[in-house]
Amino acid sequence: MLIFIIGLVLFLATHSIRIFAEPWRTQQRQRLGEGTWKVLHSLVSLGTFALLVWGYGIARQSPIVIWSPPPWTRHVAALLTLFAFILLVAAFLPGTRIKAAVGHPMVAGVKTWALAHLLANGTLNDILLFGGFLVWAVLSFTRARQRDRAAGTRYPAQGIARDLAAVIIGVVAWALFLRYGHLWLIGVRPLG
Repeated sequence: MLIFIIGLVLFLATHSIRIFAEPWRTQQRQRLGEGTWKVLHSLVSLGTFALLVWGYGIARQSPIVIWSPPPWTRHVAALLTLFAFILLVAAFLPGTRIKAAVGHPMVAGVKTWALAHLLANGTLNDILLFGGFLVWAVLSFTRARQRDRAAGTRYPAQGIARDLAAVIIGVVAWALFLRYGHLWLIGVRPLG
């Protein structure tokens, strides 16, 4: 459990720099250069993610059950993750009305994903993982929206076709992940 907690804390800390240390981040990007900063940040992110995944795998071998979610929570989680997939696609597809409305659909998708998994999982490591990501996503989303308001940032929409593409791609990706990917990567069938 210790490796998992260290990995989780380091991963979330790495991704919290814009929340708690924006001036330091700006200073480092100027000092190192944009490219070098991105490479270093990516390497640290990958390293902490690997530690998180490794530690989570170890923690899953000896789960501490806090509560036993009723079976219907799996279906609610599956539905919520559908929206998370659509939000994730909208984050990377420029000009969607989804991005124009939400502002930061990737972080909103992480919030939705984390909440879904908190509902359907009741072990201590799951609560720490998904609860940690939910708290991080709420803080990150709030801070990002504050930065947008302060800078007057707007995300223009380019038409309904981009939203339809985000929905279609999101639904297909969600269905494939639900059917094949979750079991292959996580070792769990989401709907039993």
